[in-house]
Amino acid sequence: MADSWLRRLTSSPSDDAHTLVCFPHAGGSAISFGPLAKSIGPDYEMLAVQYPGRQDRRREPLVGDIGELVDGLLPELTGLLGDSRAFSLFGHSMGSVVAFETSRRLESTMGATARVLFASGRRAPSAALPEVRIHQISDRELADHLVRSGGTPAALLEDPEFRRLILEVVRNDYRAIETYRCDADARVGSPIVALAGEADPDASLAQIQEWGAHTSESFSATTFPGGHFFIDANRAPIGELIREHCARALSK
Repeated sequence: MADSWLRRLTSSPSDDAHTLVCFPHAGGSAISFGPLAKSIGPDYEMLAVQYPGRQDRRREPLVGDIGELVDGLLPELTGLLGDSRAFSLFGHSMGSVVAFETSRRLESTMGATARVLFASGRRAPSAALPEVRIHQISDRELADHLVRSGGTPAALLEDPEFRRLILEVVRNDYRAIETYRCDADARVGSPIVALAGEADPDASLAQIQEWGAHTSESFSATTFPGGHFFIDANRAPIGELIREHCARALSK
């Protein structure tokens, strides 16, 4: 279990449950999707990816490259999905890009296409990055950035040991996403649903709408109240959105 990439967030799913695999944000872990899992309903088998170097995988080396994250995850994920299992993918922030690249790899290696790819809180894969590279700023600036974005309580960063561990993981993940490159014509064969917080300075409605260029299927974009970490405060309507789009895709 120590080197396993997937954590089950729903208990005893039914035999015909739809599999939803979730990919965390930079610095995040599988448990960040716990609140959403509670609202998703019994018709879903909800799994979350646990990146190396955090929580129960804290003794494993961090992976600072998006492609290498997909390389590590893929054997376990393909073993789980098999040849015919219906699945969808949900990524938040950095996780949206990992989910996108995982979807591309599943299509090319297995011929398996996600029923829906949900991209949350992240500008499109081929979009230009901001001029400031977060992984290159000072520890103080990085800590301030985390507090402003709302993903890390300020009190947690006051403890020197916790602060060191948190900043190491976050800097690693920002390095992965800020050195990632994607061609403008890279596409997946699944519908893409993009989500963002209305007050998120890093992923505006206009920016998430650019995800539409990365699918050969349908596309939609939706915003919710809140900033970058809008998911927990909107877990009920997001759960409803997930069920609606997956049901539509499964009915085809």
